[in-house]
Amino acid sequence: MIRPFIFLFLFAASSLPPAASASTQENPPDESARSVFEELDRRRSNAEYEMADMTMTIHNARGRTRTRELSTWNINRDDVTKQLVFFESPADVRGTGLLTVTDNGRESQRIYLPAVGRVQTIGASQRSDRFMGSDFTYEDLGQLDPDQFDFTEIDRNSERILLEAVPRRESQYERIHFFIDPDQYLLIKAEYFDSDGEIFKRLELHDYINVTDELWRPGLMVMFDLEDGRKTELRWTDRTFDEPIPDEYFTDRQLRRGMPR
Repeated sequence: MIRPFIFLFLFAASSLPPAASASTQENPPDESARSVFEELDRRRSNAEYEMADMTMTIHNARGRTRTRELSTWNINRDDVTKQLVFFESPADVRGTGLLTVTDNGRESQRIYLPAVGRVQTIGASQRSDRFMGSDFTYEDLGQLDPDQFDFTEIDRNSERILLEAVPRRESQYERIHFFIDPDQYLLIKAEYFDSDGEIFKRLELHDYINVTDELWRPGLMVMFDLEDGRKTELRWTDRTFDEPIPDEYFTDRQLRRGMPR
């Protein structure tokens, strides 16, 4: 399964007609396309533990910006993926935390807002909501389980493989196009389509670094809201791999206590 912030999925307009989504679901599964997606995920999930600091910059349609600092802790172990996100600044968002846990394909998301003073569960109807005013939604920050999509390879050349993913469960996206580097299986870009067949969001990933062997990480991710003329940048400022992270970090109690020290 794809990890948060891909995805987070957390991803040039296509000439494919809107009817392609329905036809994809009617055709037999494209196992070759699915294998490409799974290889991308395998290479991205080589690290069992990962900690990172990053800067989120939100650009509105008028060019004004808001900057936020946040930290993340991740565990990827067997069929369980956990991610904890905490905002450090500015003061109006400090202490806000989001916990995402996926266990054998079952995902839960819980958020702690200091002003509310309690942990709240993100329900299905909230998955398309903006996360903390950014252009990433809660769905974008969750997991992309290959079992929840039908994949089709649309095109392939020396520079990229283009896959289409049609959700099998309820989603704000009618379909998603993933642009994947054919050599290192890196996600380059994703395009998100609405029910009218129009691209209304785009994710771009830049400044990849080679951590070890097949493990690569982007230095910058940009989510564009093409309807509202907005974008949100996530830039990594520090990363640490494979230093054990306590399991108690990924609990409601930790959300209430605040950022781990």
